[in-house]
Amino acid sequence: MSSKTQSVQPFYWLLGSAAAVVVIAGIRAAQSLVVPFLVAAFLAVICTPSLHWLKRKRVPGWLAILMVVLAVSLVVLGVVAITTGSINEFIARAPTYQKNLAEKQGALTTWLQERSATIPEEINKVLNSSEIIGYINYVLSGLTSAFSNVFLVLLTVLFMLLESSGFPSKLLAMSDGASSVLDQAEKVRESTVRYISLKTMLSLLTGVLVGIWVWVLKIDFPILWGMMAFFLNYIPNVGSILAAVPAVILALVQHDYPTALIVMGGYAVINVVIGSGLEPRIMGKGLGLSTLVVFISLVFWGWVLGPVGMLFSVPLTMIVKIIMESFEETRWLAILVGANPDTPVKGK
Repeated sequence: MSSKTQSVQPFYWLLGSAAAVVVIAGIRAAQSLVVPFLVAAFLAVICTPSLHWLKRKRVPGWLAILMVVLAVSLVVLGVVAITTGSINEFIARAPTYQKNLAEKQGALTTWLQERSATIPEEINKVLNSSEIIGYINYVLSGLTSAFSNVFLVLLTVLFMLLESSGFPSKLLAMSDGASSVLDQAEKVRESTVRYISLKTMLSLLTGVLVGIWVWVLKIDFPILWGMMAFFLNYIPNVGSILAAVPAVILALVQHDYPTALIVMGGYAVINVVIGSGLEPRIMGKGLGLSTLVVFISLVFWGWVLGPVGMLFSVPLTMIVKIIMESFEETRWLAILVGANPDTPVKGK
């Protein structure tokens, strides 16, 4: 590499970093517009193998697309209908839950006072019944509003699938016939599909087990808590913890402290078995991201795109990693954000 090229390279890095900051700021500003199209893109990527399978079975292209979109629409609309119905019913019962929680907090305060103990004022404010139920209402209402763009998402999926057949030829034309670009695009698609497919199966198992567990313990809205466990399990590290909080609080409101502890213990066992047992064995080698990068990507994409960004933080980071692997200048970054290599370090 010549000295002139070496002197210019820092300028290119600085220019590229500045461009990245501008692009990220633009995406964050247009979050409400970007998120539905991001969800649609991931649904379209997942649906593409089914579409190709139908075409290999000699199903006409238009009929294959119609069948796939119809199947996706039925699943999505079913989930939305069940979830929003449970959320609305929970919000309607919220005043009763708030009253019951206030009574239990009052009984706990009296029990502590009889033993010359008090709850610190700061903790008492955090554990205020109206604050707790109000926060749960806020989170559930946010989920309901997130479903408001469902028809836009499904319509976008339809158009993306219509364009999918001609996309490879467009990539070849853009790259002047270089097949490496097409191979890299296929690698991105395969990695994304593999991750989301495996994560969906594990999340579904988590949601079913959680729903059964809270149903056995006679906690209201077991389907809702199972759905929450399913969706929030896509968020690495903290999603399973967030999913447990509303169900544990409701167990306390409906029953007593021992029941709440049993619910908490059930969530802990399910997530340890699946999250720490099954998931690393099934996905560990194929994920290719370090634990630190997974956590940082969770925070970063959540800041840029909100809750949906947290759900898709790992697939988005994987796509960025694969793209960086495609270029010699950025391959070292891909190695840096990847998992620890199997090759031992010399001298160890």
